[in-house]
Amino acid sequence: MTGMLKKYYHIVAFSWYIFVIQSVYAKRNSDIPPGMFVYGGPWKYLTFLNLVRCHPLFFGLASVNDFQPVGKGSKMSLLCLCKDLLFSVLAFPVGMFVVLLFWLIFAYDRQLVYPASMDSLFPPWMNHAMHTLVLPIVFGEILVEPHIYPKTKNGLAALGFVSVAYLGWVVWVYLTVGIWVYPILGLFSSSGLTVFFFFNMLVLALLYLLGQTLNRKVWGKKRSYIL
Repeated sequence: MTGMLKKYYHIVAFSWYIFVIQSVYAKRNSDIPPGMFVYGGPWKYLTFLNLVRCHPLFFGLASVNDFQPVGKGSKMSLLCLCKDLLFSVLAFPVGMFVVLLFWLIFAYDRQLVYPASMDSLFPPWMNHAMHTLVLPIVFGEILVEPHIYPKTKNGLAALGFVSVAYLGWVVWVYLTVGIWVYPILGLFSSSGLTVFFFFNMLVLALLYLLGQTLNRKVWGKKRSYIL
C-alpha cells in the first residue's frame, strides 16, 4: 500500500506542476507589468526557478524511480541517489524558503515582493500554486518516502554554492539594468544587503536541517541513512 501511495503521490505532484507550468506559460502573451521581465525574463525569480526546474524535475525523477525494479540487497541506483540529493539540497529547503519568505514580506508590504499589478496577470489560484501549495507538497513527500541525505557539511556546502550562485545572478541583473529582481532589495544599503543576504542563507541552512531532522523522525536512522 505504501509503495502504491508513493507512486500515485509522485505522479499526481508531477502532473500538478506540469499543469501549473502550462498555465503560467499561457500568460506569455498577456499584458506584463512594466519592468517585470526586463533582462533575464522570468528566470531571475526564485519562485519561477523552483516551479519550473526544481520541483518538476524532482517529482519526474521520483516517478521514474518508483518503477525501477529493486531486488533484495541491491544497491541504490544512481537515479535514486540523484533524486534524493535534489530533494534534500534543493526541493525541500528552497521550496520552504520561497513560501515562508514570500508570505512574510507579502504580509508586511506586498508591493515589495508581489505588486498589486501582478494580480491582473496571475489570478489568486496561480499565486497560491506558486507560493503556498509548495509547502504541503514537500511535507507530503517527507511522509511518503524516506530520503538519503548527504553528510550535513556536504549538503550545506552544496546548498551554499547554489545560494551564492543565485545571489550573484540577482546582483548581476541589478548591475546590468539597474533594477532589483525584488523591490525589497532597493530599501537596503550595501551593508544592509550583505546582512540580508547572509540572513537568507542562514534561513536556508536551518530549513535544510529541518528537512533532515523530519526525515529521521519519520523514518528512523535505518531507513534514512546519511551518506
